[in-house]
Amino acid sequence: MANPTDRKGLEERMKLEGRLPPGQSLTTKFPILHYGRVPNFNPNTWRFKIWGEVEKEISWTWEEFSQLPQTEVKLDIHCVTRWSKFDTHWQGVSLRSLITEGYLKLRPGAAYVLQHAQGGYTTNLPLEITLQKNFLLATHFEGEPLTPDHGAPLRGMIGHIPDSGIKTPYFWKGAKWLIGLEFLTEDQLGFWEEAGYHNEGDIWKEQRMRN
Repeated sequence: MANPTDRKGLEERMKLEGRLPPGQSLTTKFPILHYGRVPNFNPNTWRFKIWGEVEKEISWTWEEFSQLPQTEVKLDIHCVTRWSKFDTHWQGVSLRSLITEGYLKLRPGAAYVLQHAQGGYTTNLPLEITLQKNFLLATHFEGEPLTPDHGAPLRGMIGHIPDSGIKTPYFWKGAKWLIGLEFLTEDQLGFWEEAGYHNEGDIWKEQRMRN
């Protein structure tokens, strides 16, 4: 029987439950990995923009964004660098809710979403994945506002919901320091995808790098 109080015991339990993807190891910490420096956040000048294949472009201030409907979700997160963290709690804005509640209307040709972050970093996802329950525009982690190292004030969040059957890419497919979403008719590679990372990044297929 796996001991639920130690790392190895927890890892074995996750394996037995089918929650640990191949090639991954459990961590009880939250590793910090990113490209470039941590940007400064000024709530008075920060803007979040949505453009591209939308009926109307949108720009929200931090105060306005903070007033949008909130969603909470529990996720397992899996990094391409082979660590996994389980049962993490996130809060933020659901893209699916923005559409269903009328804040955002897409054009019929919208099929992909390119996340834009401060510093010019980008990452891409099919629209269908960003509309799943496991994608969030996250502002809080474990009940507290995101820290700068983890993407404050806003990050794209992608993780796995156990027993959901939902397709899940690796953690890099959610951008830290997010400042915009661009809706596209055709796929466009992001920063790491251009550098050779797999375009889909499915955690169960170990799609880490392009062949």
